[in-house]
Order: sequence, then structure tokens, then C-alpha cells
Amino acid sequence: MKTAILCFSENGLKLAEGLAKSLDGETTVRFKEHDDLGTLFKESDALIFICAAGIAVRLVAPYLESKTTDPAVLVIDDQGRHVISLLSGHIGGANALTKEIAGRIGAEAVITTATDGAGKFSCDAWAATHGCSISSMETAKKISAAILEKDIPVSSEYELPGCLPNGLVKGDSGDLGIYIGIKTAEPYRETLRLVPSVVTVGIGCKRGTEAQRLIDAVKEVLKDNEIDEKAIYHIASIDIKKDEEGLLACADYFGVPTAFYSAEVLNDIQGEFDESDFVKEMTGVGNVCERAAVAQGGRLIVGKTAKGGITVAVSVKDRRIEF
Repeated sequence: MKTAILCFSENGLKLAEGLAKSLDGETTVRFKEHDDLGTLFKESDALIFICAAGIAVRLVAPYLESKTTDPAVLVIDDQGRHVISLLSGHIGGANALTKEIAGRIGAEAVITTATDGAGKFSCDAWAATHGCSISSMETAKKISAAILEKDIPVSSEYELPGCLPNGLVKGDSGDLGIYIGIKTAEPYRETLRLVPSVVTVGIGCKRGTEAQRLIDAVKEVLKDNEIDEKAIYHIASIDIKKDEEGLLACADYFGVPTAFYSAEVLNDIQGEFDESDFVKEMTGVGNVCERAAVAQGGRLIVGKTAKGGITVAVSVKDRRIEF
């Protein structure tokens, strides 16, 4: 976690230096300096201002973009009495960090988001802390408003625990609800999907295959199997493809990292795979896409699927739902 602490008084500096030593990750302290605030705002996971809230608001205002991308922003008075979650309380993690810091310095945590104040389930906060993507921020806002007035139904392709958070009730129908899983399911008239990043896409392709063809092949396979693109965790293949511009660009398109494995590693993977003598002669392994898809222990859910000279396979890691 990258954190920047900005302070403007001697008391603030003392507090900042002590706090910086206690925080995990990389922490920088700026004393009466904020010329690089735009860079800090873009590159940091959290900004902590030790000053008046009004100063912090005016300084960050030019850089605000979206609650899905803005960093957590906190404000602490220079006496260390209050820690305020100012921006990106849920997705950015400001609320959780506010509580953590308040506990460390013996301050009062100030959380103003409605769901937290009412003790209700927050879909965006839960998604952020459990590695899930949100299908629609607009629907998430509707859920956050509705849950203050009534219970919201939730369903999942995974087993739900017996005890649900305040504001949720098990149910697979209704006007508005939450679905947790990798499928593009729409059990409610308006469905918010919380999509865990647990899918690996294994790809086999010829040298020089264009990125757009790879992207189209992956999208088609996922669509045919009703799998949400947001569920992709990474894209995998054999290491002789690690410099393939098309594969790298395909991963960039989906916003995920790549993983490449040697033929030796792929051959050592146990299981039944759709082997090809020709592919083995060319690469040293009889099936690239399926073996690469399960190389990190996933369960194969879509076997080798050919799409115009490209082969695609999909695996998933099982999840346990906890609240």
C-alpha cells in the first residue's frame, strides 16, 4: 500500500512521522509541500491530511475523478483527536483505514457514509475487501439507498453463510437484488453482480496472432459460457509466447496480468487434457490452453475451444463467501 501524509504544522509533523512508522507498505511524509499533489493523488492508495478538513477539500478538489478510481483520503486534526474518512470510504478503503488509524493513535473515527452509520451491509465496501468487481456503480448506489429502508435479497453460485449482514436476506427474485458469482446471471429485475476475480483464461495461438483476434476469441468463449469478463484474474500460456505482443495486449485489454509456464511445468500438471501431437511437436506440450489454465490450481470449467486458429480454455478457483 502506498500512502502519502501531508501536514502543515509542527504538531502535525510529529504526528505524521509517528504514524508513518506504524503503517504497512510505502509511506511518504510531506511537510508544507504539496506541489506534487496531483502525482501523489494518482499514484497513492491513500492520502492522509493532518490539517483542517477545509484545506484538504480544496487541495484534492481539482483531482477528483471517480469513486472507483480515487484514492482513500483521510483528515486528522493536528492534535490527533479525530480521524475523518473524507473520500472513497468504501471502494478506496478510507473507512477501514480511518478505523485502523484511530485505534492506533487513540482518536475518534469519524465515518459519515449512510450504510455504516445505520449498521447496514455496504456492497461496494464488501466488494473492495473481497476482491470482487462491481457490475454497475449506478445499481450499487440504488442498493445503498434501498438497503436503508428495507432488506435486499442476495443470491450466489456459492453457498451463502447462515447468518447474513444487516440489510440482506436470501432470495433469488425481486425488483432489486445482489448476485455473487462469475456468471452473467440476472435473477432480479435489476441485478447488481459482485464478481470475484477467480478465473484464469488459458490461450494457445500461433506466432504473431493479432491482439484483436485474441480478444474476440476470449470474449466469445466467455459469452458462450455466460462468464463475466470481470471474473478474469489473469491470462496464461506457454513461456515461448511471453513476448507475443498480441497476448500482452489482450491481457492489457482485460486489465489483468499474464502468467507463462515452461513446457516442463505444463507437462507435469496432472489431469486429462485434449492433447494434440502437432502442438506437442511445436511447443513440447500436447495442450497449452487447458494446462496453462489450471497451472495455479484452478478447476477447468471450459475445455479447449478452437476459435480460428486460437485455442481457449477457462478454469476457476472456488470461493467461500464470508461477511
